[in-house]
Amino acid sequence: MGKKKVLTEEELSDMIYPSPNDVLGVAVKLLGFDRVLVKCQDGYERLCRIRGKMKRRVWIREGDVVLVSPWDFQSNKRGDLIWRYTKAQAETLRKKGLLTI
Repeated sequence: MGKKKVLTEEELSDMIYPSPNDVLGVAVKLLGFDRVLVKCQDGYERLCRIRGKMKRRVWIREGDVVLVSPWDFQSNKRGDLIWRYTKAQAETLRKKGLLTI
C-alpha cells in the first residue's frame, strides 16, 4: 500500500455545474443521520438527504455551498444533496454569476 495523495482545494479541477432541474444552496443546519437543512437559491428551505455515494466520503459543514436535486414530489420541501463545492469552486460560481446567496 502506498501513501494516498492528498489534494488541496486549489488542485481539485473537476466541478459539477447545476443542470436545469438542480438548485444551488447553502447548508444551514445539520440535523443528524444523513439530513441537512439547506437554504436554496430559489427561496425555499429544503430538508435534504445526503446521497449514499457521498455519505462517508464528503463531510458537509454549515455554510458549505451544495448542489441540491429536488424530489419529484414535495419538490418545495425535500431534495437530495448531489455535490459539495469547495471554497475555491464556490468563488468560481460567484464570479460566473451562478451563485447569488
